[in-house]
Amino acid sequence: MTFAAKSRTSDTPEARHYNRMRRWLGIADFLLGLAFLLVLLITGWTGTLRDLAYWAAHQNYSIAVFFYIFMLLLISKILGFGLDYYGFRLEHRYQLSNQKLHSWLWDELKGWVVGLVLATVLVEILYFTIRQSPQNWWLIAWLVFIALFIFFAQIAPIIFLPLFYKFEPLENEELKERLLLLSERAGTRVRGVYEWKLSEKSKKANAALTGLGATRRILLADTLLQNYSNDEIEAVLAHELGHHVHKHIVKSLAVQALVTFVGFWVGDLALNYAVEQHGMFVTLSDFANLPLLVLVSTLLSFLLMPVLNAYSRHNERQADRYCFESIASVTPFISSMNKLADQNLAERAPSEWVEWFFHSHPAITKRVAAAKAWAKLKPATHSRFY
Repeated sequence: MTFAAKSRTSDTPEARHYNRMRRWLGIADFLLGLAFLLVLLITGWTGTLRDLAYWAAHQNYSIAVFFYIFMLLLISKILGFGLDYYGFRLEHRYQLSNQKLHSWLWDELKGWVVGLVLATVLVEILYFTIRQSPQNWWLIAWLVFIALFIFFAQIAPIIFLPLFYKFEPLENEELKERLLLLSERAGTRVRGVYEWKLSEKSKKANAALTGLGATRRILLADTLLQNYSNDEIEAVLAHELGHHVHKHIVKSLAVQALVTFVGFWVGDLALNYAVEQHGMFVTLSDFANLPLLVLVSTLLSFLLMPVLNAYSRHNERQADRYCFESIASVTPFISSMNKLADQNLAERAPSEWVEWFFHSHPAITKRVAAAKAWAKLKPATHSRFY
């Protein structure tokens, strides 16, 4: 079998430098957030912010919680704005972004406001639960947060994404029918196929199967539609449908539920220690202890990141295998991987430790090699549906 695109097995200096800078930017953002939380707790400034929030709210607890969150997020945004702006400039330096500065600033403001609303809802529920049930708050809050996580996943395609991007029904009827048929073969019903106006902000290409239940829909970036053949787009979507076939969404929710359970349990231990042993806070319901809960969550996520990424890479390999079985030939998959790597300036062959710690997807060279190996063992005529 011959392949339409020849695969490179190494990264260009430009791709290596871009991805190295993205990693360092992420590390700097993580360390800055960690330092901010530690400073709040060690200096007692979190108590100062709490007192200021009570003063602004005229001693009303729930309103004070809102003012506290507002100040916390505002200070955090101001501290991290330099890194955010550097990330914006980095995308332009490597000619990966079309977004103007005023558009980026508007998106940053919208993102901050959305974050404030969501954080307020979650934290108000959290401390209401602590006040009502100091002994079992963490278990009750865990159940509520899992339900909210599923709810937000359902409404994201129709509420959150349109705040930042434009979507229109796909006009290419031939491609639409092919993708809907592919979805039916995978046993999933989608509520529509939409063109995602990504080019207004980015030169990168992307596709997604978003939402749950009645909000599930296929999103195809216009940058993908402009530069990829129907066969290549079908291969990209077949991979996304592989996650549905292997029930990765349900399994990932279960994994997330387990991690969140551990996080709330450890958070309860930390709060009780801070109140009873260390005397940092008078009661569990003192919302000045929020940075401690966030710190526990941050450290737990950091420690589990290699394990969760390894699990994600396993799921991605399964989805790739489903893609190989679902399309007439792996050639479009290989060519689409090569095109995406070039267009998105992705790393084709990161070092083993970088892939192990940072990457949620297998290296592109490994995915392409797996496709070629499968093609040699399973000719196209033996594909599942052809």
